[in-house]
Amino acid sequence: MKWFKSNILRVGATGVLLAAVLLVGCTMSYKLTGASIDPSVKTVSIAYFPNNAPLVAPILSATLTDALQDKFARQTRLTQVREGGDLNFEGEIIGYTSTPAQISGDEVAVMNRLTITVQVRFTNSVQPEYDYKRSFSAFGDYNSSRMLQEVEPTLIPEIVEQLVEDIFNAAVSNW
Repeated sequence: MKWFKSNILRVGATGVLLAAVLLVGCTMSYKLTGASIDPSVKTVSIAYFPNNAPLVAPILSATLTDALQDKFARQTRLTQVREGGDLNFEGEIIGYTSTPAQISGDEVAVMNRLTITVQVRFTNSVQPEYDYKRSFSAFGDYNSSRMLQEVEPTLIPEIVEQLVEDIFNAAVSNW
């Protein structure tokens, strides 16, 4: 029994020492956001996105701009500046449409679809090969028995969240 206790203690101390060496000697880095931003990029500027769509929702421009700024504040180390950031976003809302999404057997709309389209011009002053100018679209469905104005307060933030995710990923997830 004496031999068993001394060997258990020896293995236990060795195991702890080995674990400590491995923890100190090995480092791993995980990026939960998927962002891959060059360390020399320090700032981001996000201009106001005006609503130039034929149909205008009053809350949309501010909701989109604020959500994109919040995304960068929460998920990157970048300092936000008014203009001239290492990463720069400009653009406008070019589409805001409500169309039938699901038709019943008697050709009546059961569900409608709100689609928002945003044109984005992204410039990366550190890595210009990642610059882009492109459109992003996202949508949300709602019951056709409800008016668009009734569902906008909840549907717009949901659609904007997807748009912001797509814009963010296109700019900083270089994989």
